[in-house]
Amino acid sequence: MTRKIILLWMAAWVVATAGASGYEIKIRLESAPNEKITLAHYFGSGVFVDDTVRTNFSGEAVFQGDSLLPQGLYKIYLNADKHFDFLLGADQRLTITNPGFSLEGMQMEGAPESVEFLKYMYWLKERQALKQQLDKQRESADAAGKAAIEEKLHQLSKEVSDYWKKKNEEYPGTFLAAFLMANYYEEPDESKIPPEIAASDSLKWLYLYNYRKNHYFDYFRLTDERLLFTPLIKNKLETYFERVILQTYDSVKQAAYQVLHQVEPHKKMFQFVTAHLLNSTLNSKVMGMDALFVDIARDYYLSGRAFWADSTTVDKIRENVIFLQDNLIGKQARDIHLQTHEGEFYSFYQSTGKFTLLVFYEPNCSHCREYVPQLYQEVYLPFRDKGLEVVAVYTMNDKAEWTGFLENHQLNDWVNAWDEHHVSRFKIIYDTRTTPAVYLLDRSKKIVAKKCTIEFLKDYLSRNLSR
Repeated sequence: MTRKIILLWMAAWVVATAGASGYEIKIRLESAPNEKITLAHYFGSGVFVDDTVRTNFSGEAVFQGDSLLPQGLYKIYLNADKHFDFLLGADQRLTITNPGFSLEGMQMEGAPESVEFLKYMYWLKERQALKQQLDKQRESADAAGKAAIEEKLHQLSKEVSDYWKKKNEEYPGTFLAAFLMANYYEEPDESKIPPEIAASDSLKWLYLYNYRKNHYFDYFRLTDERLLFTPLIKNKLETYFERVILQTYDSVKQAAYQVLHQVEPHKKMFQFVTAHLLNSTLNSKVMGMDALFVDIARDYYLSGRAFWADSTTVDKIRENVIFLQDNLIGKQARDIHLQTHEGEFYSFYQSTGKFTLLVFYEPNCSHCREYVPQLYQEVYLPFRDKGLEVVAVYTMNDKAEWTGFLENHQLNDWVNAWDEHHVSRFKIIYDTRTTPAVYLLDRSKKIVAKKCTIEFLKDYLSRNLSR
């Protein structure tokens, strides 16, 4: 009966507010008389200004407009130290009274979602304080005490998630419900794993991995564009693609394209997710993820599907693709013709080693000055008799500078080469915009690794070259 009453009340409230146009947010800030304050909204990882007004001598002001604002999480901002957040849902006529700029003493009247969110913030603050107490007690507890505290923490976490579910039922379809449930994730119940799978560590790992991959967005609806106007979306995507999904090109690409297919009909979400994935793959520290950047760039930006991208943006993306497309992991390395320090013509396809390491460097690069001599001492010398060959390519055109660097560090035992007039286009083919640019090739001259650290090379070669 209670649930029916709530649903009927909600239905009546939706009908009553559906015809309301525009927003009116009254502010009462006793501690900020005659001050310029700003109304701003979250979007992704940023905060953007909507309006600025000045309070009167009593600290009162009104933000108003003829059109509704996007539903989301908003901020009243005075300065870097004085600001607070509030939720703005379908009803955007409310009054906020705050003696300062913290949660303490803040009151709200009007819009039901906004009022309910403030109540939630007060409720959550009490639970957070309790969690801090339990965490502190756990530090000095014995084994039995820690187990008891862990159980209390588990129950506290359940209490919070139960609260979210309750509000989801009380306010179905509202932004309040969507925002609260977006924080929820349900871990798999390991007691329900089939015995034949639970008995095998590898099968159990695969089962749990697939569950988390397939259910991560169960309560965070990627098709709900209101969630763009919160700080949740960026962290949610980063966690999924960097921690939930196995960090290999194939795994991340499959997950990325599934998400992109899901959000493409929703223009704002599609734009945000596509741009996020493009930037994160270009800047990823995971070796080989630049291949996914090339895929997304070609399939979405260079194809015209990224409707928001202007010609300048597309040109910049195309330039990055040109510099990356020939040196992706798994591709056959492009042969280039160089000249050795002694003046002989050289092709690195002449290398007969099990592995060939290409390193492009310039002596004026501070990282190169440290990396190249270390590479010689710690990688080349230990592995040169076990199947490793190194081609060290000087990328500039000052032979005296090059000679001095080689003599200073005694780097005369490996192949030293250059292309004085840059006719081979090596700077594009092997992307030497930043140096050192390092590529590890197998016997067939396929690229197996790139941007290799010294530690990576030592570990990889020790496992793949016979002693």
